[in-house]
Amino acid sequence: MASSKRSVLITGCSDGGMGAALAIAFHEAGLHVYATTRDRSKMANLVTLGIETLTLDIQSESSIAACVSKLSLAKLDILVNNAGASASMPISDLSLSEAKKIFDVNVWSQLAVTQAFLPLLLKSKGMIVNQTSIVSTTAIPFQSAYNASKAAMAMFSDSMRLELEPFGITVVDLKTGAVSTNLIKTQKVATQITLPKGSIYEPAREAVESAMRNDKMADVGMPAQQWAGQVVQDLLKKSPPATIWRGTNAKMGRIGTFFPHGMLDGTIKKVTGLDVVEQMVRK
Repeated sequence: MASSKRSVLITGCSDGGMGAALAIAFHEAGLHVYATTRDRSKMANLVTLGIETLTLDIQSESSIAACVSKLSLAKLDILVNNAGASASMPISDLSLSEAKKIFDVNVWSQLAVTQAFLPLLLKSKGMIVNQTSIVSTTAIPFQSAYNASKAAMAMFSDSMRLELEPFGITVVDLKTGAVSTNLIKTQKVATQITLPKGSIYEPAREAVESAMRNDKMADVGMPAQQWAGQVVQDLLKKSPPATIWRGTNAKMGRIGTFFPHGMLDGTIKKVTGLDVVEQMVRK
């Protein structure tokens, strides 16, 4: 039965991640939440909170179609494209086939989901929220494929904002800074974090691999529920901002867009450990 509440569908809602935090925050704000991920068993905590969970693999056309069909008689007010993938590797050692996979998840799959749910959003004159991260505007060493995919999605999002405005649809670019979730832990399990033999970074292997693992960022970040609460509060405003900057270092990322190109290089090098790498490589 269709709910009279405003509704939101969020991709990538595995327990412990930003999507799950958003699902909880929207739920607490009184919306009907459709929390989705490839494996519904990974949303057990959301189920205990009374949040509706659905299976959605954003890389599968049939999975997307099946999820849309489940909402065919319902009303959808907000779509949050949160699911994504990350990767770390210097450009000199980057596997282009692996880089293309990152774009498949972070760009093309997001667009596929958006197109599929667009008819429902047109009916509600709803909202599309694209999670692009502050790395869409700030180059972070050793994760160029991830940075570039987010930058590409940010441009699609801004174009989408203009193209869909005549139809009453609001599009928001969510530029998130550091948030304390299981993202880094997941990346260590799912992503190659060792340099290949013969890398030009061999003299600084340990330091580079530490930077690739984001070791300096492992304990940095705004608590996920605090971040999610702020984001939901922004999104539920009568006139939501076109771009939302939330999370640790988000303010710095936003200010950096006004600075001359490269002005924040020194800060970024220290935060990521690239300053140590420079010293070791230049010895």
